[in-house]
Amino acid sequence: MHPRLYARVLCVVAMGSGIGMMAAQQGTNSAVTISLNVQAADLSAQPSGADWPSYNGDYTGRRYSSLNQIDAENAGTLRAAWVFHSSASDSMEVTPVAINGLMFVTSANDAFALDARTGRVIWHFSRPISQGLIDDASAHHNRGVGVWRSRIYMETDNAHLLCLDARSGHLLWDIAYADTRKNYGATSAPLVVKNEVLVGTSGGDDGVRGFLAAFDAASGRLLWRFWTIPGPGEPGSSSWPGNQYLLGCGTTWMPGTYDPVLNSLYWGTSNPCPDFDGSVRPGDDLYTDCVLALDPDTGKLKWHFQFTPHDLFDYDAAETPVLVDAVYEGHPRRLLVEANRNGFLYVLDRTDGKFLSATRFVQKLNWASGIDAAGRPIVTGVKPSAQGAKICPGLDGATNWYSPSFNPATHLFYFMALEECNVYTMKQEKFSPGRAYYATGTRRVPGEEGQNILLAYNLETNQFQWKYSQTGDEDDSAGTMTTAGGLVFFGDPEGSFEAVDAQSGTPLWYFNTGQRIHASPMSFAVDGRQYVAVAAGSDVFAFSLP
Repeated sequence: MHPRLYARVLCVVAMGSGIGMMAAQQGTNSAVTISLNVQAADLSAQPSGADWPSYNGDYTGRRYSSLNQIDAENAGTLRAAWVFHSSASDSMEVTPVAINGLMFVTSANDAFALDARTGRVIWHFSRPISQGLIDDASAHHNRGVGVWRSRIYMETDNAHLLCLDARSGHLLWDIAYADTRKNYGATSAPLVVKNEVLVGTSGGDDGVRGFLAAFDAASGRLLWRFWTIPGPGEPGSSSWPGNQYLLGCGTTWMPGTYDPVLNSLYWGTSNPCPDFDGSVRPGDDLYTDCVLALDPDTGKLKWHFQFTPHDLFDYDAAETPVLVDAVYEGHPRRLLVEANRNGFLYVLDRTDGKFLSATRFVQKLNWASGIDAAGRPIVTGVKPSAQGAKICPGLDGATNWYSPSFNPATHLFYFMALEECNVYTMKQEKFSPGRAYYATGTRRVPGEEGQNILLAYNLETNQFQWKYSQTGDEDDSAGTMTTAGGLVFFGDPEGSFEAVDAQSGTPLWYFNTGQRIHASPMSFAVDGRQYVAVAAGSDVFAFSLP
């Protein structure tokens, strides 16, 4: 079936260097003319302000907006400005991209261009969901788009990279970059750096060989591919006997970050496969559970840091590697900060990957007793068993893919944490195409409930400054965003969108969306008015002051 394009009538004029758009009212399903010219300078600008041009707002991953119209004094008066509903998904994980009054949203394999003032649809690209996918890909999640010049890029559930004309939503080219018959899929938003579109895949529990790929933004030509599981004879291959390297996972299923000064990409990798059986993959299992520093021009590895060597617990390192320039322990440093799924918050020097510190951030943690001076975990020996073993953190991790944020005014790093354990069971399994490759599974600990907590970590003191505990026993998959108005926005486990004081954690405002929030918020401004937006369930909500 061919993709379909639906155009809705809307007259809009947006002024600015990044985007200009004009739609002529010509009747239902008429073509829409949009002029778009997003340059490298627009994508490199930091912090984000009126525009939010990429998944994390800017390349640093800080999720910090310099907008301050909404602040601690008036946040309590926020109201819903508009709501956009998508019929393509009831569990959206997208972070919208907004530039000069135009917003781009994805939902499953659909893409929408919206008037960011009203939420009205300008154009709608639709592609049927793929059948026969497994695991994460079968949920058809899509976390957003990348933008370059007059083009929009999105990944599909079956690991195709699509290039759309931003003026109309028409498909310009379609590249299949992984084979779904080998259990690959895609759930991420692309990252555009220079003239490259960077993409990874899902399948991190399904026996694939992970990689990060760069495509020419104009033509779709493959520029390079970095395999996260080394082949025979390559550095790091000792963990992968025989053909096990082809099944080792280590997928790159979330967007990375980028430092233009160092010209370095920072990308997280997922757990090794099979998840719970380490006998078929001895050693550290490189480059799983790592943050990788790569040269974006060549795809060559500069350095790596592995958070959980020989992972037996599904502790992906896909969490955002946040880039912060700050005085750390008396010295100015280029830092990389990551709250990892394994229960420790890490601070690295991003110039060379040197380990600086690790701080435990959950109470329920029994797989390691600490982190040594080299950054390696001091493991306790607990591991999955045939009878079942209680392991903390559990399968969902002490945190996960939902976004952290960093506010340079408060020097605080904000993220959602989960206090929870699971019972892990292990039974050896052979890989089979079309099936997950966990080597058994997990279950809840009888009588125990999880606890979600919003944490604020002070990089100057290396201590937690405040915490804001959440009600409800549902696992929270909503990320954070912080602003120059002194606020932190986030979603709670009961479906409310909240704002707290960035310095103290004092609650200031909430809005019950009536749906689960599996996405991270963003902020933008149009015509001098600041908006905050978040996806919840099948809708995108935008809020502003009265």
